[in-house]
Amino acid sequence: MSNHVIGRRTFLKGLAVTALSSATVPMVEGYAQQSGSAAAPDAAQLVPNSAGTNRPKLKAPPNACDSHMHIYDPERFPFPASPTLAANTEKRHFSVATVSEYRLLQKRNGTTRVVVVTPANYATDNRCTLDAVSQMSPNARGIAVVHPDVSDAELKRLNAGGIRGVRFTVFDPATAVTRIDMIEPLSKRVNALGWHVQIHMRGDQILDNADMLMRLPSPVVFDHMARMPQPAGIDYPAFKVVLRMIDKGRTWVKLAGAYLNTQIGPPSYADATKIAQAYVKAAPERLVWGSDWPHPTEKEKPNDALLFDLLGEWAPDEKTRHRILVENSQVLYGFSS
Repeated sequence: MSNHVIGRRTFLKGLAVTALSSATVPMVEGYAQQSGSAAAPDAAQLVPNSAGTNRPKLKAPPNACDSHMHIYDPERFPFPASPTLAANTEKRHFSVATVSEYRLLQKRNGTTRVVVVTPANYATDNRCTLDAVSQMSPNARGIAVVHPDVSDAELKRLNAGGIRGVRFTVFDPATAVTRIDMIEPLSKRVNALGWHVQIHMRGDQILDNADMLMRLPSPVVFDHMARMPQPAGIDYPAFKVVLRMIDKGRTWVKLAGAYLNTQIGPPSYADATKIAQAYVKAAPERLVWGSDWPHPTEKEKPNDALLFDLLGEWAPDEKTRHRILVENSQVLYGFSS
């Protein structure tokens, strides 16, 4: 686990974060939700569950990683039957989202590595995620959903299948398949495997559970920029809690889900951009980027090229973007350097 513990301020001494003040990528503008019609034919790439066909202006570096996406393949892996999961499925906006469809997004955005996250619809059935990781191996890792009664043998099996963490989506207790009281006991168990716990909480939940989160033995990864409520954004007290955890050297944040952190919306997502930029300024060595494809919370699918290009606004310095897209994911998920 020592490779996960990198002192934030030690790192910052070697990184010219002041370069963030000089943008090298132009402001994202001119996108529409269904943009792409004006693109050259050889540049167009239609992707299911994604608006537009245009490619990003920002070029992905080799080994760029999409650290947060989901596969839904109910024909091959049916969703478990339960009232809670039925309610969850009703709130999600997708039909299917298969590996072959996701490869079209990789072709469009230029990313080559991926982290597949088991969605709530599958509860603790991780077969679909394991299958996806296997199909995209060796450039894929997975995040599973388990309960505290999971056996040691099952954890070892998941580890052999490329799983590197467990997720707790407790943002909406009405549809959650895990609970907050499951986080600490599982953090203790998965830490021995070198895994982390990935947490999707609201900002107020982070505040209410700050003491527990601070004492977790395993690394912690916050989903979707830790869901700071708007319009408070970085002024919300939970933001300081996350930064204190980052200072301890074992906490990461996913720059994903701009549409989950905004009241302004596209194309600028200006309020979400302010949060992302604050994380980049504070701790670029503790960030990874994710698409959140197939955007299951969104009835109107966002333009994935726009979402990728936002990273140019969030981290204008090319070396910092490389850190976020390539180097950090190598450390966090164990990809080869």
